[in-house]
Amino acid sequence: MSELLYGRHAVHECLRAGRRHFYRLWIEGKQEDAPLPKEGAIAAIVVEAERRRIPTRVIRGGLFDRLRRENVNAQGVALEVGDYPYVDVDACLRIAKQAGEPPLLLILDHLQDPQNLGTLIRTAEAVGVHGVMIPERRAARVTPAVSNASAGAVEHLAVAQVVNINRLIEDLKQRNIWVAGLDSEPTTPPLANARLDGALAVVVGSEGEGLARLTREKCDFLVRLPMVGRIESLNAAVAGSIVLYAARQARAAK
Repeated sequence: MSELLYGRHAVHECLRAGRRHFYRLWIEGKQEDAPLPKEGAIAAIVVEAERRRIPTRVIRGGLFDRLRRENVNAQGVALEVGDYPYVDVDACLRIAKQAGEPPLLLILDHLQDPQNLGTLIRTAEAVGVHGVMIPERRAARVTPAVSNASAGAVEHLAVAQVVNINRLIEDLKQRNIWVAGLDSEPTTPPLANARLDGALAVVVGSEGEGLARLTREKCDFLVRLPMVGRIESLNAAVAGSIVLYAARQARAAK
């Protein structure tokens, strides 16, 4: 199976990461089979593709017109690649061990929106999360839209698909990893009161519904982002990003 990545950041980072199988690269030009660009952001992509001996061609219209009809802004570049290389949970924990750090994990409880998934993955990669866990069913998976929304960060990050989130939480707790759930109930302790500096998995719930009841109960503790403005809550991606940065700050201060 293959899929089409688009967007300059997503394509460039996918090439840099080198984790997928590469088929071919298309560049949009004013003329068919025009010379490859020698400067600018796309030129850097071309250099990386040439280094990996990926067939590259300049085309006019064609698949780029199709992408535009689908309301996709490809930014003049598209890369045909193999499926996203999911890993297992143990691989995420090995990454932490190799880095000599206590695990920092992100668990997404049936997040549906590709933009939110991409945003959280981009934050996760930026703060040094060792692995992201998503459900195999009834949740957004890593697609070209998610890669683009993450600015290509997902191509560098370990992402595991799991059958059951609650069993995953139980397993992590058995491995002495604390599990913190992001919650919005007024009785939940605020984020500032939480200890986030050790081995930690942060659980972010779905848009609108938040954490499932059983998942909420499985967490070691819950944290809330206090709201002092007029809106009641932040969306899942923004709220989850704030908690991840708080965990990164806590670890750096230790």
